[in-house]
Amino acid sequence: MTVLTVRIESPRQDDVLHLLQQGDDYGLSLYPAENYHALDVDDLDQPDVTFLVAREDGTALGTVALVDAGDGTGEVKRMFVSDAARGLGVGTRLLDALHDRARAVGIGTVRLETGLPQAAAIALYRKAGYADIPRFGPYVDDPTSVCMERQLV
Repeated sequence: MTVLTVRIESPRQDDVLHLLQQGDDYGLSLYPAENYHALDVDDLDQPDVTFLVAREDGTALGTVALVDAGDGTGEVKRMFVSDAARGLGVGTRLLDALHDRARAVGIGTVRLETGLPQAAAIALYRKAGYADIPRFGPYVDDPTSVCMERQLV
């Protein structure tokens, strides 16, 4: 019997770095570099960031980060699920764990940015209760950005 776990982990592990690289490769295949808004490993390894890894039988399948803005809001970053794990519910489990963590640290509103080419991601976020909002922060002038938000009440 296989067990999927989602836990807070370091982004600096070799298998996790490999997943982050896959995410970068995928993102840069969809967007020009100036429209790709990923955090690097140094940004992910900060006190205001919770980095979660989904594993099945020890194999890293997906990642997501919660960046605490310090004002009761947080931002979803580096959401990525490996090709082999897509469609298996890993993304939903990552988001559920992120929402639980956000509530635990006092974050009531979670925002995210994704892009128009990522229809499957947009569908996942909508299914998870996110609604479209105007582009915010560094995404305001990016015509490829889709910004969403969920209240965690």
